[in-house]
Amino acid sequence: MTTALRACRSAALLAALLAAPAAAGGASILRVGPGEAFATIAEAARQARSGDTVLIAAGEYRGDVAVWTQARLDIRATGSGAVLLADGRSAEGKAIWVVRGGDIRIDNIEFRGARVADGNGAGIRFERGRLTVHNCRFIDNQNGILTANDANAELIIRDSVFGPAIAQDTPLPHLLYVGRIASLDVRGSHFRDGHRGHLIKSRARTSTIRYNLIADGPEGQASYAIDLPNGGRAEVVGNIIAQNERSANPALIAFGAEGQPWPHSHLLLAHNTLLGGRPLGAWLLRVWEERLPADSSTTLLNNLAVGSALYAVPPGTRSAGNAQVPATAFDLGTLQLDPRHLPRQMRPAPAAGDPSRPTAAFVPPAGRRTLPADAPLPPGAVQVTP
Repeated sequence: MTTALRACRSAALLAALLAAPAAAGGASILRVGPGEAFATIAEAARQARSGDTVLIAAGEYRGDVAVWTQARLDIRATGSGAVLLADGRSAEGKAIWVVRGGDIRIDNIEFRGARVADGNGAGIRFERGRLTVHNCRFIDNQNGILTANDANAELIIRDSVFGPAIAQDTPLPHLLYVGRIASLDVRGSHFRDGHRGHLIKSRARTSTIRYNLIADGPEGQASYAIDLPNGGRAEVVGNIIAQNERSANPALIAFGAEGQPWPHSHLLLAHNTLLGGRPLGAWLLRVWEERLPADSSTTLLNNLAVGSALYAVPPGTRSAGNAQVPATAFDLGTLQLDPRHLPRQMRPAPAAGDPSRPTAAFVPPAGRRTLPADAPLPPGAVQVTP
């Protein structure tokens, strides 16, 4: 780069930063979009400093891939959101966006069409740090979000939509693929229309999956709805989880299928509405006890099986309050449950603060509503009174 060009670019950057209103603590707001200080997201990613806010104007951004390396950053889109179309490009051959580390929040962004040569292109590739994803959409990617295997990394997902998946057979596409990180916490999100891969696959030490709709639609052909192949501490509470008859696997939820488990592997499955769609029946849950630590445990409380109610679980499984209704009692399209089929005598609701007690319920297309503290809490995730 020539001295004149470098000086010109520095002057342009200075003008852009001076035009950005100051954020809290002296940080800046970097505005991206037509007529804004930064024409591309990639340039804003290169110039942002830790503590800044990157504000992206609503609209489409084609091939505008980026790597984020800051220690702390808030990245948001205005209005109806920003749509990032990979358009054949990727950051580092990995993803539309690569998040290298730090404490990063991403809000109101759509990631679409990620493709890379090894078949593992992602909307977001998360490598280290703490990433919060809120109100985002991941459509037609080889993976929606794909993480690395950093033992201290934390991934938080709220009120987001994943799917449909790309129709790819090698490697299989997953809507969310979490490596061996410290924790996954996903709530209020909608996972749909997989293709032979899993809707959610998490190898995290702790996986918290609450108040989501995890359901293959009529066009989906996913394998497991939830795969926890290495066990770990898992809370699966208050979700609507469903297969359709085209599912590639006879199990809805899998725990410990691949072994190599975390030292402490405990599964809590509570207040979920579970639909196994295969015509010859399916396991709603399959636990590979022989591949998990000797002190592992499984707890099933107040789940509602719609149609088939088969669980392949260890002999010592704690089970209480689970119920079954006919397939006609629940409409997956409207998420409506006919309360006449619920048991008249219900198990007392878990106490406040008990991890098995749901405090919210999924709201379509993605989101949550808070449940009253005195809600009666019948079995399942759809809270109606029998």
